[in-house]
Amino acid sequence: MPERTVLSISGDDRISFLQGLATNDVARANGSIIYTALLTPQGKFIADFFVIGQKDRLLVDVATSHAQTLGQRLTMYRLRAAVTIAQTDLIVSRGTVPKPEGAFDDPRHDAMGWRAYGETDISDDTDWDAIRVANMIPQTGVELTGDTYVLEAGFEALNGVDFKKGCFVGQEIVARMKHKTTLKKGLAQVAIKGDAAPGDAVTADGKPAGTLHTVAGDKGLAFLRFDRAEGEMQAGEATLRRLK
Repeated sequence: MPERTVLSISGDDRISFLQGLATNDVARANGSIIYTALLTPQGKFIADFFVIGQKDRLLVDVATSHAQTLGQRLTMYRLRAAVTIAQTDLIVSRGTVPKPEGAFDDPRHDAMGWRAYGETDISDDTDWDAIRVANMIPQTGVELTGDTYVLEAGFEALNGVDFKKGCFVGQEIVARMKHKTTLKKGLAQVAIKGDAAPGDAVTADGKPAGTLHTVAGDKGLAFLRFDRAEGEMQAGEATLRRLK
């Protein structure tokens, strides 16, 4: 699995502190796990992560590539809140079945199995790219980048946004996209016939239509302009078709 880092947020204000920043309801991570993200004030992606609520702290499971940025942002927002942010030595494991004792079901989708936190790696050899493509689940640094709006990446379907929890950074933009606009572009599953590679530009009738990202067998995930993704498209030497 991609490298993960686990941060710890402790202190009396830990829940209210993160609640005002993250897209999901942190209060629901009481002895459980949630999936959420931190956004810019303009509603764009900074980092997605899991929050696990323990008795005296919150664990934050984030891609190592984004851990430093997330830690810096949380520290910037800390101000006078009674919280301490630190990096732990916990190792993140994940798998499908059987689920080990103490592990948590991945909150994004049943197909994503379980996640566990401990001193050793007990991950199995599941083909995660195939599962992600089959269920339209984006990955940090691949489909989720600094240009991403999380609703375009399917965050609501992944249980990553709570519109009833109160304010969070970037909320105004996210709420406007949900209630006042129809998404014109976003993450899509595509059928691939021929040779195409992650990063290939997608075109339709010679016009830019998006970018291909994760490829697993004859299917893939792509960010597409929906108005140009109704028929056959091209990427590399392959023909693509959007699967709805």
